[in-house]
Amino acid sequence: MHLSLYDTTLRDGAQTEGVSFSTEDKLRIAERLDAYGMAYIEGGFPGSNPKDREFFQRAAKMSWRQARITAFGATRYKGRRVDDDPTVAALLDCRTPAVTIVAKFSRFQAETVLETTTDENLAMIRDTVAHLKRAGREVLVDAEHFYDGFQDDAAYTRACVEAASEAGADWIVLCDTNGGALPDQVGAATRAAAGWTDAPLGVHTHNDADLAAANTIAAVAAGARQVQGTINGFGERCGNANLTTLIPTLQLKLGCACVTPAQLRQTTDLSRYVGELANTPPDPFMPYVGRSAFAHKAGYHGSGMSKHARAYQHVDPGVVGNEPRILISELAGRSTIAARVRQLGLAADDADVGAALAAVKDLEDRGFQFEGAEASFELLLRRRRGDYRAPFQFVDFLVLVETRGGRDMLSEAMAKIRVGDEMFHTAAEGNGPVNALDQAARKALDRFFPELRRTQLVDYKVRILDSGSATGAGVRVLIQSSNGEREWGTVGSSTNIIEASWLALMDSYEYALLVSGPV
Repeated sequence: MHLSLYDTTLRDGAQTEGVSFSTEDKLRIAERLDAYGMAYIEGGFPGSNPKDREFFQRAAKMSWRQARITAFGATRYKGRRVDDDPTVAALLDCRTPAVTIVAKFSRFQAETVLETTTDENLAMIRDTVAHLKRAGREVLVDAEHFYDGFQDDAAYTRACVEAASEAGADWIVLCDTNGGALPDQVGAATRAAAGWTDAPLGVHTHNDADLAAANTIAAVAAGARQVQGTINGFGERCGNANLTTLIPTLQLKLGCACVTPAQLRQTTDLSRYVGELANTPPDPFMPYVGRSAFAHKAGYHGSGMSKHARAYQHVDPGVVGNEPRILISELAGRSTIAARVRQLGLAADDADVGAALAAVKDLEDRGFQFEGAEASFELLLRRRRGDYRAPFQFVDFLVLVETRGGRDMLSEAMAKIRVGDEMFHTAAEGNGPVNALDQAARKALDRFFPELRRTQLVDYKVRILDSGSATGAGVRVLIQSSNGEREWGTVGSSTNIIEASWLALMDSYEYALLVSGPV
């Protein structure tokens, strides 16, 4: 069974609290969606703002592989002629091959929210669909509040479906606008709608009851042939149906043809790309695409995974562009450590694995944590090997923070570092003690390791380990670094936040030299 994919990230997704896409962002995202295999890309509401109008103007000059760029609008306003309605005119001005109009398919919504009669609401649907069809557009009708309307007054909802169908709608998209429907209700209502019209049905769900994916699947099982949603589930309130979850589920579990295998492997990258442009941190626990989606922490799980990839994974992570991870923690067993050693391409006998496990448990008892610091764990393993030689040695450091006479705070650091037989003593100022320490260390290392110039700190987290000790508590510092091609995490722990930061920085520099080639 083939399903048509309709993405509304650029319109519904842009309604997420805290998310705002520039026109350039929207065009870049649209290109990625097109490459991924979306049949329709809803670009925005041209009747609402200049930014969306600019998007459609620029999109019209671009080439698209398969996606139909779609403008979104509404039925004509009550009591107004359709050919005099500015919102409908704005839709046609976009010159998109497809247009989507939202219409009330609920008696309650028509009478209470639109404040019009049920007959006028039906006329608004008929007039607008027919007008757009005469203009040569493919017309999709978003049947807003369809599922709630079906529960309240199925006869009137049926009249709305028939009005859209008789006027020539190419798709009727059944919407759970308030996001509160249940899968059984969605299935029953969708089957009923399929008997009322010959027009193909789509489904558009919201996630207010955390059922958007389940409701979409129920609608597909009942006859819907178009799936609408957003990347990462962005959207109003609790969001829309998450296409990065739905597409793999529909394709891998239900055998629905959505995208090619090569496109499916882009799912994780697409999720992260859109999240980056939306300036939202990625959810590590998102199904299929999250960093933790295929992460294994418990020793029992690690043991199972060492025997077969299907032991604790419902699909192969590679089919969606993700990868498995073996997490190292105090819960790890020998098999977990051994599996991670094999992933790194290192050799280790039982004694080495046992010693590494004992070291992990000891360090975590002292406040370290290796779940988000795989680079520190790899260095721990390598440093235990007799043939490993660290490229440099941090000897000691001094950090000064002061303010005098009401002037701005001054942070200065001095670091002593040995490279080979040479000792370097450097100093630097920074906009804080950790930044000053970073700058001082880089001064010494730069002359020997210019490739470190590519390494940048991208995230810095501090965790209090014992809140009962107040300001005397130990802290754990997690640092995320990147060289532009890959990211890695390192950890430090101490009762002194500067020392904890120093330990994490030290690991970050050393690991960078393991993974970076020459400049």
